[in-house]
Amino acid sequence: MPEVRRLLLALAEPPERFSFRLAWSRWRRRHQATAQRCHRARRARRLAAVPLSALLPLPSRAPSTVPAWPAGTITEAQWHRLAPLLPTPRRRRGRPLPDLRQMITAMLWVEQTGCSWRTLPAHFGPWQDVYQRYHRWRQTGLWRSIRQALQPTPPESACVA
Repeated sequence: MPEVRRLLLALAEPPERFSFRLAWSRWRRRHQATAQRCHRARRARRLAAVPLSALLPLPSRAPSTVPAWPAGTITEAQWHRLAPLLPTPRRRRGRPLPDLRQMITAMLWVEQTGCSWRTLPAHFGPWQDVYQRYHRWRQTGLWRSIRQALQPTPPESACVA
């Protein structure tokens, strides 16, 4: 519908402007088709990387429900390793600051399930807030540090060489 509206508006313009609008409309349709193909390919690659067992629904759960991340997935030891990495909250008025532990759990939930941000369960808070912070942390490299801090630490060996 927007394309038809644009073409009707282009008909009312002078001939030299009409050719520009027509070329622009053709370019835009080609660009959108290419972007859609790339998006489908990216989703297919992402789904291929997820093991089949993660995609299968649990027997007690209906297939249409989104899996919930269990509560308390970040242990105290992991949280103590994460705390120095996280930015310090600034004192401000207005909305209370979000719970960073819950936000990180939400980010991990999206990464593990492969679901879209919009399907984030409501108990994690607004998906837009979680996505914006995740995107910002990915750009600055903080998310990589967080993921490394969440990796299990190797057990200390009892023998000393």
